[in-house]
Amino acid sequence: MAYAIFKTGGKQFRAEKGVTLRVPTLTAEAGATVEFKDVLLASDGTAVRAGTPMLKGAKVTAEIVKHGLGDKIVVFKFRRRKNYARKQGHRQAFTEVRISDVSVG
Repeated sequence: MAYAIFKTGGKQFRAEKGVTLRVPTLTAEAGATVEFKDVLLASDGTAVRAGTPMLKGAKVTAEIVKHGLGDKIVVFKFRRRKNYARKQGHRQAFTEVRISDVSVG
C-alpha cells in the first residue's frame, strides 16, 4: 500500500488512497481538487524514500469534502484571591479532504 507523509498548515499528515483527513482550513470550495507538493516521505509499498527535506516530484492529490468547525474547547484562566476569572470558548476551523492519489514521483 502506497503512502506519504505530507505537510500543510504547519502540521504533518499520513496519506493513503481513500483515507479522509481533517487538515487546517484551505481556501478552495467543497468538491475542488487540491495537490499537496510538500511531501516529506513516501513509500510505494516496497521501498521508502525520504526527502531532504522534500521529495522531488512526489505529490498527494485530494478532493475537498467539506469545511467545518471542530469541537468546542473552553479556555478558563483563574487567579485565586485576585478576583480574576476569564472564560473563553474556541472552535478550530478545518477542511476535510479525501485522498484520491499518492504519487511517489
